[in-house]
Amino acid sequence: MKTGLLLDDTFTDHDPGDHHPEAPGRIEAIVAELTKSGIAESCLLLDERSVTDDEILLAHSDGYLKTVLREIDGGSGQLSTGDTQFGPHSLRVARQASGGLLGAVDGVVSGKIKNAFCAVRPPGHHATPDRGMGFCIFNNAAIAARYAQQKHGLDRVVIIDWDVHHGNGTQDIFYEDGSVFYFSTHQHPWYPGTGTKDERGLGNGKDTTLNVPLPSGSGIAEIGEAFRGPFSAKMRDFKPDLVIVSAGFDSRLGDPLGQLTLSDENFAELTNVLSEMAGEFANGRLVSVLEGGYNQSGLALAVRHHLESLQSFS
Repeated sequence: MKTGLLLDDTFTDHDPGDHHPEAPGRIEAIVAELTKSGIAESCLLLDERSVTDDEILLAHSDGYLKTVLREIDGGSGQLSTGDTQFGPHSLRVARQASGGLLGAVDGVVSGKIKNAFCAVRPPGHHATPDRGMGFCIFNNAAIAARYAQQKHGLDRVVIIDWDVHHGNGTQDIFYEDGSVFYFSTHQHPWYPGTGTKDERGLGNGKDTTLNVPLPSGSGIAEIGEAFRGPFSAKMRDFKPDLVIVSAGFDSRLGDPLGQLTLSDENFAELTNVLSEMAGEFANGRLVSVLEGGYNQSGLALAVRHHLESLQSFS
């Protein structure tokens, strides 16, 4: 089976405004690198599809969805819920970002593809049940986890987030839900200020949140230790049916919005760890979705290494 790849210029249509770091050029750089290297051609290209309102409501409140539909109506501006800028096509693109990830979930669960990477924007991991913030409109990974459980009957899903910023939205959505494990390595203190070690979940979700906050300058030594140590130990008990990666490449050395020091090869190394874990517990089912990464040339190279690692397991 091949690795699935969602890669389309459509995701450049979301325009948050001039000089914004979450720019259309992020996708353009990835498309150029994966096309030039021949990797795109060697993957199974996935079709786009738009997420439905009912699917959005798997992770977000009805009130928040109504706010988004009302405020992002063909114009430009900023969501009233937080620091997320939008343009006239942003709602359509955000729907396609979430929907495309659901298509990837369908592919890995059905066995059509072994694993997948979705190069989409806007990112999603800061979007809480009732608030868009941090460049995010809909929480792509969270919607995908709930969808996998509801449509495909999977019991346990793990979301791994190596973005330089803590995915507060994903954590909030599953904080009291023991069926979805959230693991994050991130710079701290840093935006959005959450993700301390004592945030471990509540109620039914107790001990299914694992945060590894790291100081500026941390890299593969610290992050790799967290992946192979505490996280791997947790997974031996949790035994996920599906692995979702919130793949933020702003933890790469030289990113303008972060101060961690991962290299392109380090992303491949972390991907290997997760692919091995998916193979052990989840029949190889792994779906990765783009989050941050704002040095465009560096982002493209890191994505290439991530995708090459996924291909080695497909």
